[in-house]
Amino acid sequence: MMDGMNNGWGMGYGYGWIIGLIVLVVVIGVIVSAMKHKRKSTSPKYNSPQDILKTRYAKGEISKDEFNERKKNLM
Repeated sequence: MMDGMNNGWGMGYGYGWIIGLIVLVVVIGVIVSAMKHKRKSTSPKYNSPQDILKTRYAKGEISKDEFNERKKNLM
């Protein structure tokens, strides 16, 4: 028979919440780890000079003529 201090798992109220807390921390840790791993795998390791040149042209930092001239120099 349960006496009110026993939750059926052989532990009193003083310890039952600890297991739930541990499970919650582990689940949150797994989710955070998975998100970090996904973010690292989708981002490029570095930008190549061609990528940087294309980005600068797209932002309007350099003109079309300057883009073509620098592109020739990179090849």
